[in-house]
Amino acid sequence: MRIRRTHGILGGLLVALLGIWGGIIPFVGPYFHYAYTPDKAWTYTTGRLELEILPGAGALLGGLLLIAARSRYVCLFGALIAIASGAWFALGNVFAPLWTVAGPAGGPASTGTLMRAVEQVGFFTGLGIAIVMVAAAAAGRLSAVPSLRAVETVPVAEVPASREPVDDSVVDESETRVIR
Repeated sequence: MRIRRTHGILGGLLVALLGIWGGIIPFVGPYFHYAYTPDKAWTYTTGRLELEILPGAGALLGGLLLIAARSRYVCLFGALIAIASGAWFALGNVFAPLWTVAGPAGGPASTGTLMRAVEQVGFFTGLGIAIVMVAAAAAGRLSAVPSLRAVETVPVAEVPASREPVDDSVVDESETRVIR
């Protein structure tokens, strides 16, 4: 079940970068007026841990497994970790009221409607969907590509030698031209 090492590099790199973005943006976003409350740089809350840091770390781990793995099982495991992390980015705010009264991630810090939507997409929903899409594509590519063992053990069919000379031109009588 070995695979070429290049099969998961691009997808793994994208997933790892998106995981880094998701884990670090709540801390550096306030420098650029792109934040969720509390909109102070490097402020730690349990909501940030549960909804941003942990899924970001999971996506980073899944991406690193996709990059470094030489086994199909390890790559698929990394893709599944990344898919679960992306799903948590996208749906964590929806399920957060089950264990807390206040929204643990806070709210978009901007006052404009467009910027509030951009913050929601960039911090959670869009980020999660992007991670799920890239990790699922990497997992699909792994399941569609044959393993190294399967490629190496395919028997080569031998063509039997013919005793008669073979004419390599065929005449198409409908158009009376020679096709080679």
